[in-house]
Amino acid sequence: MATTVKIQPRSLVRASGGPRYAVALAVDALGTGLLRPFLLLYGVAVLGLSAPATGVAMTAGAVVGLVCVPAVGRWLDRGARSTVVAASMLVRVLGVALLLAAPAGHVGLFAAAALFLGIGNQAWPAAHAALVATVAHGRERDAALAGGRALRNAGLGAGALLATACLAGGTTVLQALAAVTGLAYLAAAGLAWSVHVDARPAAAAAGGGDDAPAPRMRALLAANVVYVFCLSVPEVALPLVLVTRMHASPVWSGAVFTANTVLVIALQVPVTVLTSRFPRRSVLATAGVVLTASYLGFLAATSLGHGWGAPALAAVSVVCTLGEILYAGSATALVAALAPARVLGRALARFQLSTGFGLAVSPAAITALAPHGPAALWGGLAAATLLSAGAVATEQDQETRPGARRRRTEAGS
Repeated sequence: MATTVKIQPRSLVRASGGPRYAVALAVDALGTGLLRPFLLLYGVAVLGLSAPATGVAMTAGAVVGLVCVPAVGRWLDRGARSTVVAASMLVRVLGVALLLAAPAGHVGLFAAAALFLGIGNQAWPAAHAALVATVAHGRERDAALAGGRALRNAGLGAGALLATACLAGGTTVLQALAAVTGLAYLAAAGLAWSVHVDARPAAAAAGGGDDAPAPRMRALLAANVVYVFCLSVPEVALPLVLVTRMHASPVWSGAVFTANTVLVIALQVPVTVLTSRFPRRSVLATAGVVLTASYLGFLAATSLGHGWGAPALAAVSVVCTLGEILYAGSATALVAALAPARVLGRALARFQLSTGFGLAVSPAAITALAPHGPAALWGGLAAATLLSAGAVATEQDQETRPGARRRRTEAGS
């Protein structure tokens, strides 16, 4: 059992890639927060497209972005790190440029813009995790990954609040927000590239090659598809239940989402550091148990009626957020610990594929289960998550190549 890690703010910044890279993350997150919640609104209000056409274009962009993730993994395994992060930001600059160039009613250019934005959004998580895993190791790497997530949530929240405040300005302000987003991505790309991090010496020392297999992690990847549903709970499931079933004020949905964001920003690093005394796999399995308990709590809260139901759902959402924090602080860290250096990129890419798939299907699954009642929605999520937690806890790290025992020890430390 490992001892608890003490992380100082300065060492956390250094382990995250340095001050310039931290600024790049913040600027990139702010730009994404400005645009992401309002891309659909931009297509409808600014370009005059129909809502179905806009939604299909956005979905297609996200799906094609996932298709590109394996290529990102191979690029990372050739040693690139900061270059890939910068590229994930630059491709979104191209997406914003196409968005601004699209004339009214031109669904083709909007679809192309959504495509490049989707590619950048899907490529970034694996590239960022690989860069952090190159400059930091062990529990310091885990804390750095957690710090990056907290910083990104802060930037996303600030960007979304700023964009919301500007909505009253109409189409001209929306176009200005898109332009500012493009400039933010461009600045972030320059800062990320300037850190000049690559892993070519490490890959060569490890005897890497394009034919080296990545660790299997089948149960972990399958469980991750279910775990990631927790990210859609404050954005999709709770607003759906609060507004359509309980007929509660939309203020409750906003309060739940705001509380989720604030708690992730405030607690992601401290909780990750606190749980460093336990094996990563155990923490990830515990996250599944906590999420399961929260889903059962949501089920109980929906039976309280209109008076107490909304406050009860809001209270239980704190438990769900804690499960999300435990999941986010251990899942990527476990993948990074299990993967040999020469196939780190491909392992992280496979993890991102499972994450992206889960995020893509979760809104459809939640909205399909909700009409069948709370038991179908929350009971179904609870059962699937508990099964996933059991699969994570019982999966063995099947590595037989040299260094496997060290990797298993690190993953379990």
